[in-house]
Amino acid sequence: MALGPRLDLRQSQQLVMTPQLQQAIKLLAASNLEIETFIADALEANPLLEAGAVSREDGDNGDDGGDIPREEFSSDQLIAQGKGESEAPLDIDSSALDRDRDTGDGRAIGDAEWGSAASSPGASQDLPGIEENRAADLSLADHLDQQIGALACNPREAFVARHIAGLLDEAGYLTADLADIADDLGVDSDCVEDALEVVQMCDPTGVGARDLAECLALQAREADRYDPCMKALLDNLDLVARGEVAQLKRLCRVDDEDFADLLRELRAFDPKPGLAFAPASSDAVVPDVLLSTRDDGDWDIRLNEETLPRLVVNRSYYVQLSQGRPDEQTRGWLKEKLADAHWLIRALDQRQKTILKTAAEIVKQQDGFFRRGVSELRPLTLREVAEQIDMHESTVSRVTSNKYLHCDRGCFELKYFFTSGVASSDGEGASSEAIKSRIKALTDAEDPKKVLSDQKLADLLKEEGFDLARRTVAKYREAIGIGSSAQRRRQKKLATLG
Repeated sequence: MALGPRLDLRQSQQLVMTPQLQQAIKLLAASNLEIETFIADALEANPLLEAGAVSREDGDNGDDGGDIPREEFSSDQLIAQGKGESEAPLDIDSSALDRDRDTGDGRAIGDAEWGSAASSPGASQDLPGIEENRAADLSLADHLDQQIGALACNPREAFVARHIAGLLDEAGYLTADLADIADDLGVDSDCVEDALEVVQMCDPTGVGARDLAECLALQAREADRYDPCMKALLDNLDLVARGEVAQLKRLCRVDDEDFADLLRELRAFDPKPGLAFAPASSDAVVPDVLLSTRDDGDWDIRLNEETLPRLVVNRSYYVQLSQGRPDEQTRGWLKEKLADAHWLIRALDQRQKTILKTAAEIVKQQDGFFRRGVSELRPLTLREVAEQIDMHESTVSRVTSNKYLHCDRGCFELKYFFTSGVASSDGEGASSEAIKSRIKALTDAEDPKKVLSDQKLADLLKEEGFDLARRTVAKYREAIGIGSSAQRRRQKKLATLG
């Protein structure tokens, strides 16, 4: 065979991800918040897109020619519909795609230099009530700032106290070292300690503490209950956590009745006083799918229309721009924007239908859970759902990520319904979540004098049809935060005394 350069023609096939296909897959896996952000950016970038009003009274499709139709289906209708529809634009094997993808200075400061801190707004005004503060959504630092001006002895102390208030964590604890604070501000350690005392005098009582014992001690002093017995109890919180009742009674030098009183007082204190001023959680869950029961007992499944605006194509604006005899570049730009608008509307419509069909199959598979509770939750895998709705497993995985379903039993992430299983007497298996729920029910109902061991729990579960080994029971028990039999015995004894 001769050696030398030559030209060869070869024909091959490969799966290529176009930018639009990549974007469609991202939309499928995106959460509500991410979709809202994406749509807002699209509306800003494309003048031919408009957000129509979300209203159930609107027709399914108007003359604007581009809105997403509003549909409501029963579970059987959705599943039957999914059998005959092609999901090629979004139903992609991710593994195949992955194979083809390239992938301060510290100087001393005089009192005169600290005057601006003492004259800050609210320093000399009457302090508002806690209800007013919460209504105004004040932070803990702002709430303390309003009190420090009236409690500090001089402007320097007020400045340092406000600095300390700004260092407190969400629960109201000071995690910074006092020596480091003194070095950062260029003041002596005595000034920092005095400023910390000012912070600890503020409402809510217990803020500014450096550990749990100090936090509870501040509240005990405020309640005039910081006697030697309470001090001994607070100095041995580790024994309280372990339920060492006999040793605690010896250390506190009290009898059963007095010790029970001490425990009641201890439980009345707030271990995290700063949380009363914590900002409201920004991670409120908004359901994507709404499930309700029809009069005939079947399920109605629909998307939550309140989460996303309805997109339409502004055809009148397109016609107006086209009639002005634009040049070739402008016509190309208009054509591109019109195509982008139609593609986005179709992609979002496809996303909605895919979510609905996946949710419908989940509802069908977990019908017992929705009707009777977690005890009827059955083992379910992504592959089972994918096979039933004729999609790829990776597509179902994307659909169920960051998506929530609301029903009469609460709001659940779609991933919640996919659980592993264990053997049962009926041969169908039982969900691990159902097992955990049953273990919790058994431990909650156990007699404090006859706490159930892991082996006893396994025996009881076996009588109910769940074939579990003792180690498996222990694993599930620990997963849901239930202590061992010895720990539960001590906790129940403490609860009885309290």
